[in-house]
Amino acid sequence: MTTSVLVPNSLAREAEDRREATRKLGSVARAAAIFRVDRLTVFPDSNGVRRWEDGFVETVLRYAATPPYLRKAVWERRDELEYAGVLPPLRVRSRTGSGSDESGSLRQGIVTEVGADGRVRVNCGLQHPVSLPVPDGTATAEGERVTVRVSSRRPVRAKIVDESPAGFAVDRAGLDAALERDDAGLTVAASRHGEELSVTRLGQLVEAPDGAGDDAGETTDEAGTGDLTVAFGAPERGLPAMLGTDPPASGETGDDRFDLWLNTVPNQGSEVVRTEEAVFATLAPLNLSR
Repeated sequence: MTTSVLVPNSLAREAEDRREATRKLGSVARAAAIFRVDRLTVFPDSNGVRRWEDGFVETVLRYAATPPYLRKAVWERRDELEYAGVLPPLRVRSRTGSGSDESGSLRQGIVTEVGADGRVRVNCGLQHPVSLPVPDGTATAEGERVTVRVSSRRPVRAKIVDESPAGFAVDRAGLDAALERDDAGLTVAASRHGEELSVTRLGQLVEAPDGAGDDAGETTDEAGTGDLTVAFGAPERGLPAMLGTDPPASGETGDDRFDLWLNTVPNQGSEVVRTEEAVFATLAPLNLSR
């Protein structure tokens, strides 16, 4: 079961300065951590980017997703990270325990040295880099990130494993490509123009993992997988504008690249719901159906 969130590279387009832009992106990263998002994809919105360089959003999100104990090893000083200090701590819980230091927890590591004896030294946030054997059939290089399962800290017992650590990955892809992934599952466009989410509709989504329900006809190939992909627009530039389509009319599904257009803040009390607020408002109810 994979949960993916798609955000445009114009996400911080209206921020007054780099500090405010970084703070906004930190809120998105925080939501991704809280609701156990597996992948955060940045897609291009070439007509929407304003003052920030094209790679700004992706860089800040990648930095936020990097465990604090690896940031010095992975990241050099960059203009995009000038205000990285305002990013909130994610405090991601281990997938195998209640904390990243527990026995048997998965940790991200970075290869600092490759030996000639089939072993590598890995910085995975322990007191010192640890020497670990490379799994059979696996090639590693200096600077590569690996996943390490730590079963004991004193003495250190750990091994490199082919598993995903806790937290989320950040990548870059076109919107169409992201929606066509094998693990895209139910694809949702979060939009104020979408169908208003209600208790009844949420119940239908739980019962029909493909999102079709009784009123939408045939189910999709991904039905029953539990995979979910949710796309968001940018401030003052929603998904219809990015896609070059008209907003869906009442009772219609909208652009057929999505299974569902959904308004998760019906009867909003503010004229504007910021994108980072919409991410929380959308993932919270959909998380109940996972």
